Amino acid sequence: MPALAARLADVAVSASVTMTVRARALRAAGHRVISLAIGEPDFDTPAHAIEAAHRAALAGDTHYPPQDGTPALKEAIRRKFARDNGLDYALDEIMVANGGKQIIANAFLATIDPGDEVLIPAPYWISYADQAKFAGGVPRFVACPQNNGFRLRAEDLAAAITPRTKWVVLNSPNNPSGAALGEEDLRAIAEVVRRHPHVWVLSDDIYEHLIYDGFRFATLAQVAPDLRDRVLTVNGASKAYAMTGWRIGFCGGPRALIKAMVNVQGQLTSGVCTVAQAAAAAALDGPQDVLGERAELYRRRRDLVVAMLNEAPGLSCHRPEGAFYVYPSVAGLIGRTTPAGRRLETDLDVAMALLEEAHVAVVHGGAYGMSPYVRISYATDEESLREACARIADWCARLR
Repeated sequence: MPALAARLADVAVSASVTMTVRARALRAAGHRVISLAIGEPDFDTPAHAIEAAHRAALAGDTHYPPQDGTPALKEAIRRKFARDNGLDYALDEIMVANGGKQIIANAFLATIDPGDEVLIPAPYWISYADQAKFAGGVPRFVACPQNNGFRLRAEDLAAAITPRTKWVVLNSPNNPSGAALGEEDLRAIAEVVRRHPHVWVLSDDIYEHLIYDGFRFATLAQVAPDLRDRVLTVNGASKAYAMTGWRIGFCGGPRALIKAMVNVQGQLTSGVCTVAQAAAAAALDGPQDVLGERAELYRRRRDLVVAMLNEAPGLSCHRPEGAFYVYPSVAGLIGRTTPAGRRLETDLDVAMALLEEAHVAVVHGGAYGMSPYVRISYATDEESLREACARIADWCARLR
C-alpha cells in the first residue's frame, strides 16, 4: 500500500470522539451509558430557523453559493457583530465557513509557514494544536493554572512570545474549563500584543452567549480597537442556537486576511450549504430571548454538577463562568485502585475506568493539555446529570 502523508503522524482523532465511540460500543453491548463527553447542546434548533431553511429550499435557493457566504447571511452577521460586540465590519471583512473549525483551519493555512509558532493557552480545545500542526506550524502552550481560575495571565503570555510566534489563540468562555476572560484580562493581554506587531490573535467566541452569574462578555477587538487589524473574531451558530449539524461558522477580520482565507476555502470546500445559511441568518436576526432562557438552564445544570462533584471523595471542581463544561481535578484519585482492581495512574485511567465500571463517559484532561483533570459536559438533561454524578460519586467512594 502506498504511504500516507507524513503530516498525519502527529494529528490524532479527537479524544471526545474516541470516548463517544467507546460509549456507543458499550451501549450496543447492553449497558446504560450516560455520555458527558461531547460538547453539543441538547436543545432543538429554533423553529423559525428551520422554517427559513425550508422556505429557501422551496424558493430554489439550492445552487452553488458564494465562496465567502451569501449576502443575506453576511448582512445578518454584520448586524450581530454590531449588536452584540460593538464591532463594525464591512461585508468584505466577513466570511462564512463550514463550522467554526473551518474558519480556524482557513486562517492557519492562509498565514502559517513551516516552523511558525501558535501560542495556545492550556487547557485548550484539541483542534487548535492539531490544526496548527496540519498547517506546518508548531503549537506552543501557555499554562493557565486553576489557582487563576484557568484564565490566561498577561505575564505568562509575554514570556511565551518569540520572534517565531505567528498566532495567539484566545478562547473565552473556554473549552474545556469554562473559564472566561473579563475586560480587564483582555486589556492586559492587549498591552502584551501591542508590543509584538508580527503576531495575529484569533479570538474564538463560540460560547459567547453561555455566561452566568452576571459575567459580562467582551472580545479583544472590542476592548482594544487599535488591534482590530490583527484580530480575527471567530463565532458561529452551533452552540448558542443549537445548530451543530447545520455547520455554520463565521468570522470578522482584516480585509487582506479574509481575502486569503476565502482563497483557501475556495480550494478546499468552496461555499457553504445555502439552506443552512438561510437558517443561520434567521437565527441571528430572529428573537434572541432563547439565548437567555437556555443560558439559565445551563447555569442550573452547572450548579448541580459542581455541587455533586465536590461531594465526591477525591474530586475538586472549579465553578466556571461560562460554556457548558466543568473541569474537575482528579488528583485525589491518582494512585488508588478501582472496585474492578484497576490502579489509577493518570487521568486517562480515571476516564476509562469511569466509562467501563460506572458507565459514565468523560474525557481525560491530558487530551486538553492539563492533567490530572477530566472534562465533563453538562449539555444534557438534569435527570441524566444527577444519575451520572451519583454514579461518579459512588465509584469514587469505593476506590481503595
